[in-house]
Amino acid sequence: MTLLHALWDVSAPAKINVFLHVVGRRADGHHLLQSLFVLIDWADTLHFERRGDARLHRHDLSVALPADDLCLRAARALQAASGTTYGADISIAKQVPWGAGLGGGSSDAASTLLALNRLWGLNWSRGQLHALGLTLGADVPFFIGGDNAWVEGIGERLTPVAVPEQTFALIKPAVSIETRAVFSHAQLVRDTPRAILESFGEDELLRIIAPAGGVSWGHNDLQAVAELLHPEVREAAALLQSRYGNSRMSGSGSVVFARVASGAEPTRVQDGELPQGWVTKVCRSLPQHPLRDWIRDEEMQD
Repeated sequence: MTLLHALWDVSAPAKINVFLHVVGRRADGHHLLQSLFVLIDWADTLHFERRGDARLHRHDLSVALPADDLCLRAARALQAASGTTYGADISIAKQVPWGAGLGGGSSDAASTLLALNRLWGLNWSRGQLHALGLTLGADVPFFIGGDNAWVEGIGERLTPVAVPEQTFALIKPAVSIETRAVFSHAQLVRDTPRAILESFGEDELLRIIAPAGGVSWGHNDLQAVAELLHPEVREAAALLQSRYGNSRMSGSGSVVFARVASGAEPTRVQDGELPQGWVTKVCRSLPQHPLRDWIRDEEMQD
């Protein structure tokens, strides 16, 4: 087999949590979740060049990333687990903000695993990468799975869900929220009743992604704590609620989103309406991950 020498313009899309319920806690302290993850077209772009000396180097093309980010950790983990003698130069054009609840770092790690699996000629299955990804972070398996999904457990149990194309308006306040601070807070609700995916018909499932002005199902259990720690999250949610008739925080981060009615183009929030450092973006959902077909399927490992 002829090995590739480089892969350019590799996409690492973000996701939103349409809802996020904390339904319990394991003995080891990890929280048990239920959520609907939907891929969106806000993405980082990565470039990979194969090295023959086993060295791994990261190059930041936009913002400076931490010295030991998830991409390097993912590359080292795959290198060690596979026993390959190859290395890589990894260049990252970062667009998805950190601490936003959009899974940007986890998506970068997943795209790194998918790209290096191809670049190094490893031919690992989706199940193998899924198991390795879970050791890096709870959101990584979702991006390796490649489909919009109903997510359970600590992030390892994925049920693909077909989501009609949606448009979302997003606001990210200047603050970036640390996941640990939210999950460790004494006021976090940890006993939301479990929902059963099979109980949702197609029409009921669409209620989870409610149209503007509609009544949505579910909530984000982390939002009340995030708003308590950072009132600007509440301000962003109120702004979207007033404009689009719905709003919700994504994940454990500071981004708040609103669904815009199908067929309607949202009116962008003008920069002058936002405090300094806030970012607004209009995104569309993706039917699947751009790298979905880069890997062979095999039963995923729990």
